[in-house]
Amino acid sequence: MIVASNLTKRYPGGFEAVRDVSFEISAGQMVLIGGHSGAGKTTLVKLIAAIERPTAGSLVVGGQNLSALRRSAIPYVRRHFGLVFQDQKLLFDRSALDNVLLPLLIAGLPRRDAIRRAQAALDKVGLLAREKANPIALSGGEQQRLAIARAVVNRPTVLLADEPTANLDAESARAILDLFADFHRVGVTVVVATHDESWIGRYHPNVLRLDRGRLL
Repeated sequence: MIVASNLTKRYPGGFEAVRDVSFEISAGQMVLIGGHSGAGKTTLVKLIAAIERPTAGSLVVGGQNLSALRRSAIPYVRRHFGLVFQDQKLLFDRSALDNVLLPLLIAGLPRRDAIRRAQAALDKVGLLAREKANPIALSGGEQQRLAIARAVVNRPTVLLADEPTANLDAESARAILDLFADFHRVGVTVVVATHDESWIGRYHPNVLRLDRGRLL
């Protein structure tokens, strides 16, 4: 599913955020990317999501070598991903339902079908009753659940999350991670980058641990 070979990401000035990293993630696995602040977790997630391009090495996702893809092909590859970031990038001038509808409408789904799927995604994360609310009226945990609904509404094969619980209280964080575990149980490949490793004993993910850009 995801195979990295000698993957390196070097930024201008010579800083290597990810250094010579190799690993394999099988379809349907739940994987935690752990490590200290600045270890390279966010960069690795962005590489897998084709938001960043590697400087060296190869990264194959679903049989596609992202290192060799033309830029015009990247949006089509990203359709297989659901992305959840610490900064949810929600549209605060639109309702919760409209936020989740957007990727479906961009993909060309008829509006009636898109509304049904968006409502099903909101129901999955416990927000169907708040579908008309704007994000500003939601709590931090509800905003993150809304971001997850938007990420999964296109039924991705891979769900990627970068520090999804960083700004949440313990109870909200557990609820978010329970959602990821639910998606994992139905066959979605789940990859979560986080410095909070307290949930390893609860969910038993496979662990990739980074230290200064290197895989331990």
